[in-house]
Amino acid sequence: METTARELVMRMFGLLKSVRMIKQRRADDRPSVPIGLVGMLIQIDQAAGCHARELASRTGLDPSTVSRAVASLVSHGLVERRTDPADRRASWLATTPKGQSALADANGWYAELIERALADWTPGEVAALCAALGRFTRDLDVALETNDNLEDAR
Repeated sequence: METTARELVMRMFGLLKSVRMIKQRRADDRPSVPIGLVGMLIQIDQAAGCHARELASRTGLDPSTVSRAVASLVSHGLVERRTDPADRRASWLATTPKGQSALADANGWYAELIERALADWTPGEVAALCAALGRFTRDLDVALETNDNLEDAR
């Protein structure tokens, strides 16, 4: 297992490098969403609106990081802050029509890239990759949670 785990770590570093390159290329080709913020915009859109603290919790990011990201999305007109009717002191984040359009464009760009990358794969290989990535990310989340619990117990 040691060799397999080490090899997987190296493959993950390669994947992370590819993801960084993809983000940069998308930002160069389609700058409608600032680099690194497509994921944040997706989270807000999928939740059909949310509070910043919920966004920080869902993304696992520090609230200050989320605050800066949201400020950028707001300044680009992709997200708006609304007064929460349940708590007038709180802001509710929602994707604007411009944000939804930019997100659709970004998702289309990513889908075209992935389709080109997987052009020589069989449907079974694609399904196996999706299943394996889903399981892997779930298991990583469990391992991280277990590690956090062990550290808290110390």
